[in-house]
Amino acid sequence: MSLLCPRCGPPLALAGGHRRRPHRARAVAPKCEVSPSHPPLLIRRAVSAATLLLAALPFTASSPQLPVASASEAAVAAAEAQGESGVPEGLELERYTDQEQGFTLLKPSSWPKVDKAGATALFQQEGKGSNNIGVVVNPVRLNSLTEFGTPQFVADRLLQAEKKKESTKSAEVISAGERSGHGGLTVYEIEYALDSTRGGMKRIFSAAFVASRKLYLLNIAYSDAQEKPLDSQTRTVLEQVLHSFDSV
Repeated sequence: MSLLCPRCGPPLALAGGHRRRPHRARAVAPKCEVSPSHPPLLIRRAVSAATLLLAALPFTASSPQLPVASASEAAVAAAEAQGESGVPEGLELERYTDQEQGFTLLKPSSWPKVDKAGATALFQQEGKGSNNIGVVVNPVRLNSLTEFGTPQFVADRLLQAEKKKESTKSAEVISAGERSGHGGLTVYEIEYALDSTRGGMKRIFSAAFVASRKLYLLNIAYSDAQEKPLDSQTRTVLEQVLHSFDSV
């Protein structure tokens, strides 16, 4: 639930926003460990949104700040304690916490964790690896995503980067906003629809936050084909995963 040098080409410079002096505005973001010449399909897909978010950060926002929508702790707790009723088979949720890296989220209990270069954590649906949740953690020289702009601005840049790729047929932002995380942490959330020659139609849910000088990026990719569109129950579960992503 990595974000994405493999999909965007050479590593991009990470600027620090208008508060930095010009000669420091091109601080280079950490490079991915994966060779860009032969990127695994999983890395190209599962963490692509996160990498694209990194690419979007050097720009300065000009749009007004969006209202903060706090995630409901009661809703998250209810999701963790949910029963079989109303939950699609295989999507019952359980809590996953990485104390070493400092993040937590809900994930489908039937989706095993797999080891892939470039991903801090990656969970795949068995039998359909294109449905997955990936997390990437990178050190950065900033204290909050708000230093780089609003969620809508980052979403617009994200879509611009997607549309520049030859594999992209279409990309459309569904929503962009922010919520309050643990200790008042600012978390950006973005949802968009992507049609690509690599994987077909997908619904992408992304979340990002900065804590302890680390950038945390979550990417949820799920099939949304015309012949079998994303149903409301599955969407609700994926949104619970999205809203549960937080620091510990």
